[in-house]
Amino acid sequence: MGFFKNNKETKKQEKVGEAERDSRSKAKSRPQDAKKSKLDELSKIYHEQETQLKKDHDTILALDIGTEYVKAVIAKPTKTGGLDIIGIGRAHQNSSNMYSGAIADIPAVVGVCEHALSQAEKMSGTTSKLTVVGIAGELIKGNTSTVRYRRKNGNKPLSEQEMALIIKRVQDRAGENARKEIADETNNPNVEVRLINSAIVSIAIDGYKISNPIGFKGTDVVIQFYTAFAPLVHISAIEKVCAELSLDLLAVAVEPFAVCRACLGDDLDNNFSGIVMDIGGGTTDIAVVDDGGVEGTKMFGIGGRSFTHQIAETLDIDFDTAEKLKLAIRNPAKVTNDMREKMLLAIRRNLAVWLSGVEITLEEFNLSDMLPNKILLCGGGAGLAELQDVLSTTDWFKGLPFARRPIIHLVESSDIPGIHNETTASLDHSYITALGLLRVAMDTLAGSPDEGGIRSKLAKLLQN
Repeated sequence: MGFFKNNKETKKQEKVGEAERDSRSKAKSRPQDAKKSKLDELSKIYHEQETQLKKDHDTILALDIGTEYVKAVIAKPTKTGGLDIIGIGRAHQNSSNMYSGAIADIPAVVGVCEHALSQAEKMSGTTSKLTVVGIAGELIKGNTSTVRYRRKNGNKPLSEQEMALIIKRVQDRAGENARKEIADETNNPNVEVRLINSAIVSIAIDGYKISNPIGFKGTDVVIQFYTAFAPLVHISAIEKVCAELSLDLLAVAVEPFAVCRACLGDDLDNNFSGIVMDIGGGTTDIAVVDDGGVEGTKMFGIGGRSFTHQIAETLDIDFDTAEKLKLAIRNPAKVTNDMREKMLLAIRRNLAVWLSGVEITLEEFNLSDMLPNKILLCGGGAGLAELQDVLSTTDWFKGLPFARRPIIHLVESSDIPGIHNETTASLDHSYITALGLLRVAMDTLAGSPDEGGIRSKLAKLLQN
């Protein structure tokens, strides 16, 4: 009897011990479970952030800070080397924000850029940090110079290191020339300039024209280089805007050069020739392209706003009202016949001045050959029908080295190779500069679709 009693007590004690152990085990596992749950939550957040960062890195932002509008375009590179546009934004500038194509009020421009960016981000469903910004203005100096380089050992193949040395010498020489030119125009002998864009136009070794110089033998190397410089104060303003917007500035591109890149597309052997006129609010930017190479870029300070000022003065109205009437000039419901005649008179007066600027600027290129007979128009000011008509019908070109009357074409986004609009919004001629900036971004990131190719190596040598 005592045995069974003792046995029952023993089993009872064992059950109590097991319950206590289970209780202690559960109590011990509770903080461990909470810790595991917290780690899982943090891991999930980290994974989401990593995915978003990767998503952001896969997109490119083009920021076209124009005199009249800021345009933000977000694009995603495709596997074939093209670009799909997934977000578009546009915001209007105040009249005091820009001066002659350059930033005049940094905080105000930041605010306008934020508005344009938010539109593009909302449309694309993502953000983009990698940014290319356009730069324009009369103090931007883009020229093509021919350099003759005599090699000591013509039997030795031209190497990447030797090409890098040649490019550095040309850029230094062009930079000094640009600094002197800007110093004379600003009456500031201590002005600082920075290289913005650099590109090879043509290369010849011992009189033989080639496209890929690396690996060739020869003594006499003749290279045509396009280089563009801007005052440091202009670049600093752009860098400040990007810093305020928390953007990673990938490159600053001269806007007419960017437009040329858009027209050439990703075919680096493109033999396109033409004159590109980017007519903005404050400036007209002109680039000459010959056989796929940019011969030079020049600007003068007459754009769409000067036409608006003429209308405002003629009709004795404020600038904003004049701008609205200018855009609606062919709408009889908004502009009476009498008012239209007065507006056309004002526009024609200003067109005469603008045409003089075009002629003088084209004369400054000093090309050895004839000017290309194809003129491509883009920018907000290019939409003025009277401007297109005067280029197409008058004899303004006869004092210039044209073989025949130039053909005038208004560039649309559908004309740009390799860039596709995947949004429901329409992209007209005023967005061409932004598309060019996207192409410059691709050049900066990859050099060319062929990462290991000679063209890619040359592109990387040219990056500043």
